[in-house]
Amino acid sequence: MTGDATTPELPPGLLEDYLEGMRGQLGALARVADHLDADGGDQEALEQLRRETHKIHGSARSFGFWNASRLAAGMEVTAKDWLSRPGDTDVERGALTRWFVARLAEIMRLDVPATPRADPLSSPMLQADRLTVPDVIVVEDDPALAELLEYGLRSRAYRFASYRNGREALTDLLALETEGAHPLLLLDVDLPGLDGYSIFEALGRERPGVYRVVFTTVHGDEGEQLRGLEAGALDYLVKPISLRVALEKIRRWVGR
Repeated sequence: MTGDATTPELPPGLLEDYLEGMRGQLGALARVADHLDADGGDQEALEQLRRETHKIHGSARSFGFWNASRLAAGMEVTAKDWLSRPGDTDVERGALTRWFVARLAEIMRLDVPATPRADPLSSPMLQADRLTVPDVIVVEDDPALAELLEYGLRSRAYRFASYRNGREALTDLLALETEGAHPLLLLDVDLPGLDGYSIFEALGRERPGVYRVVFTTVHGDEGEQLRGLEAGALDYLVKPISLRVALEKIRRWVGR
């Protein structure tokens, strides 16, 4: 039922009641998206977005919707950033909120409330062509975070490639012809197949200096960050990651 976790044992009817309540929350978020289309700095709409995503972050996990919970966590951090910087130019806030609503509905197998406005960024993920050197390479097994980053990269017209498995990523990273470029590699520490540190060490041996590596991790303690930085990583992004902050850092790292 959840699509990404085993549904916990619940009293009869409780999950159905929760999903019915979620329909209402998704409808409220769809209306928030409409307000943000008109005014991306609408403080009332942004505060409602923060409140709703905070609720979903907690409740979705309790009902076994782990991907929805993680996606809401990232969106909550993004909403907080938007509240602190209402006039900043970043991705289209209404469009991103509408995408968030549609993705939650898909995860929970609910109908999307209202008819989404046509959005050129809603097309299937544009992976980098194998003959094209990507600006950014995302190696991330958490689909919620990966999809949020991919949405942001599409919105800024970056060329990117995306992987969910460490071993598959390393195979392609060792073979990719970068033509003198140095792609930014957003590398998750905890990956299936092969962990991020092992990928980093292999690239250091086989292709030193080719990729600029930024680790992404839920382990934000000082020791964990120092381990990566001392090994030669460019920086760390600690989850949950604000999309606004991530895109601003990517802009500086990539140089555009």
